[in-house]
Amino acid sequence: MKRIGIFTSGGDAPGMNACIRAAVRTALANGLEVFGIYRGYQGMIEGDIIPMQSSDVSNIIQRGGTILKTARSEEFRTPEGRAKAAENLRKYGIEGLVCIGGDGSFKGASVLYEEHGIKTIGAPGTIDNDLYGTDSTIGYDTAVNTVVEAVDKLRDTAASHNRLFIVEVMGRDAGFIALRSGIACGAEAILVPETPTYIDVLIQKLREGWSRKKHSSIVIVAEGDESGGAYQVAEAVKANFNKYDVRVTILGHIQRGGSPSAYDRVLASEMGYAAVKGLIAGKYNVMVGRQGREIVYVPFEKAIKHNKELNRYLLEIAETLSR
Repeated sequence: MKRIGIFTSGGDAPGMNACIRAAVRTALANGLEVFGIYRGYQGMIEGDIIPMQSSDVSNIIQRGGTILKTARSEEFRTPEGRAKAAENLRKYGIEGLVCIGGDGSFKGASVLYEEHGIKTIGAPGTIDNDLYGTDSTIGYDTAVNTVVEAVDKLRDTAASHNRLFIVEVMGRDAGFIALRSGIACGAEAILVPETPTYIDVLIQKLREGWSRKKHSSIVIVAEGDESGGAYQVAEAVKANFNKYDVRVTILGHIQRGGSPSAYDRVLASEMGYAAVKGLIAGKYNVMVGRQGREIVYVPFEKAIKHNKELNRYLLEIAETLSR
């Protein structure tokens, strides 16, 4: 293998730039030519591909987002779009790819290999931390810290006004951000998609807290929770327990941005390095993962198809400490 391409795909995540930097410099250190592909699969289809040197990734490790941009591509979902992407890769002599993204990005890479033989290694870049086979994904730690910082500020005003804040965080299908940030900021309740939500139980918990003179509270809700989200929870609380001045805060895309944490910078650097070394060693159709202290290579099929389970031990801790 002499030439590789690097691209980011799907939602952006803090630490993607650190991963790009590591992959580019590892490739160059091992005698490979490197090409950056802008705007993910759409850029691949349009031939938006440029050679990259070490200087191109200077001073980016601390930046959020992705210098290679990212986009979702409807055209890539078609056989014709994928054929055009493969044709462009061959035109540049690109023999392998480093894909930094989530499950949808890895599904695309799998199909590209099946149809056109393009070899890819994935680095898990998603704040949701929902990919099977890795303890943590690039951007997750930073997103959790962003939530905690915001909720710490909300708690100050909640205490000043006897308010209940219902805070909605990202997590359409998974509650990893909600659970870890909820424990870290001492939330009185955490609602996640992986467990049933009983509004009457939540209201009873708030009543008990009020009786113990807990006159301000925080409830963290993952956007994909079965309750329907923060506004629905707020309406239910207002209708059944009127002691609190109830307010809703939806953190939204603020969780995707910002400078990556030290943990995410190191993790992304490890994964970018391992992705290139894996391609050189002949590995493909796998995702780089971290399990404990070890870097591992997980087949795309496993990373995509297996559901990553929420840590039940942390759920018990959250329930115990919120009383």
